[in-house]
Amino acid sequence: MTSMGKTRRMMSVGLSGAALAMALAVPAQAGQSAQAGDAGDAGETPTAAVGWQLTQTGTDARFRGLAAVDRTTAWAAGSKGTVLRTTDGGRSWRNVSPPGAAELELRDVEAFDARRAVVLAIGEGEASRVLRTDDGGATWTETFRNTDPRAFYDCMTFFDHRHGLAMSDPVDGKYRILSTRNGGRTWEVLPDAGMPAALPGEAGFAASGQCLVSSGPKDVWLATGGGATARVLHSADRGLNWTVAEAAIPAGEPARGVFGLAFRDRTHGIAVGGDYRKDQPSPHAAAVTGDGGRAWSAASVPPPAYRSGVAWLPHSRSAALAVGPTGTDLTTDGGRTWRTVDTGSYDTVDCTRDGACWASGEKGRIARLGRSPA
Repeated sequence: MTSMGKTRRMMSVGLSGAALAMALAVPAQAGQSAQAGDAGDAGETPTAAVGWQLTQTGTDARFRGLAAVDRTTAWAAGSKGTVLRTTDGGRSWRNVSPPGAAELELRDVEAFDARRAVVLAIGEGEASRVLRTDDGGATWTETFRNTDPRAFYDCMTFFDHRHGLAMSDPVDGKYRILSTRNGGRTWEVLPDAGMPAALPGEAGFAASGQCLVSSGPKDVWLATGGGATARVLHSADRGLNWTVAEAAIPAGEPARGVFGLAFRDRTHGIAVGGDYRKDQPSPHAAAVTGDGGRAWSAASVPPPAYRSGVAWLPHSRSAALAVGPTGTDLTTDGGRTWRTVDTGSYDTVDCTRDGACWASGEKGRIARLGRSPA
């Protein structure tokens, strides 16, 4: 268990996306993560007026799944079948893990409110599962268990409280799409006639719960890597028919490609990724689109290293955050240029309409973007 020490009380940022971006755009040395007493992360001091404020989670699980509902409520899903939920802005977290799930690797969570959430377990064959709760995690129901040993589910997304999709790595040369029309209570595999063929070695990355994302009632995008080129697939009809475009992020190796996507509407999107191996550089780790993913352009000043998660700041048309094991980067021009504002390790990030941003990652790390009390 990670020692978190005394929990730092946090204040709501209460700023628009533009104002929040300005508050974050401080010199990098002043943007290191404010701590909740975690002595295990050397070099991080609470010097930024606005920055990530670590919360006390009481676990050392790695949280690659994150669903921010609002300023007070968030869910996190991670290793060892761990699910946490907060309803007080991160001051306390309740362990609401499904019983008997310790062997599951949970990599994605989609939450509708403080009581209803759906989690995805990844892995080959029956390791890939979907579970749903309607009572804040007091009880869970397994609603899907993969029985095809060739399938490996990576990510899921919901268009609304009823309609959602999950994606598997290619089976018989095409990505497999799972669909629900009742909030994840039942699932069916969609026909693959409208799915383009996968490249040799191509797959999705279950690194942040963001390899499958949606915007609006029908648009969805799927991120890939591992093949000769990194690609982004797009569907405008909830996963029945897909188009494909090269993503302007290097691939060509099993560890390279697009790891995370974020769309602020059905046309403007950001892709982040690189090479997740610690000893390998990621010189072109971000790309942008302004036409719904038909074409992607490499960032002119990308993040300096591999990034696995990305999120638009609330109510902003130009500001977004990207996170990875070596830090957090900020863009204020829609993803064309980035600057590092934090050096803490996070795997994924999510922001809410009411102005809250959350991030999670290794060693039980879950943080909320905020300012320390004066």
